[in-house]
Amino acid sequence: MMEAARQRREAAESAKKTEASEELRKAHWRKCPKCGHDMEVETISGIEVERCTSCEGIFFDRGELEQLLVKHQDRKGFFRRLLGYPDSR
Repeated sequence: MMEAARQRREAAESAKKTEASEELRKAHWRKCPKCGHDMEVETISGIEVERCTSCEGIFFDRGELEQLLVKHQDRKGFFRRLLGYPDSR
């Protein structure tokens, strides 16, 4: 009986944490990490990135910046140094 009550309590706590986590995710979904305004999806050279509607900042998901670097080999020196890669010159 005590075990069943403990399991119900743990299940309720877990559900509450999951719900709180989901609410937090929804509140911050596509919000600019710099200014907090909404971000919109924009396509740059065939790659979808998020751009802030207020400060115009751009957010790259994992791998997107590298994809842009591959597409724009002639302009990559600055970005390679920014990311800590050796310059290919």
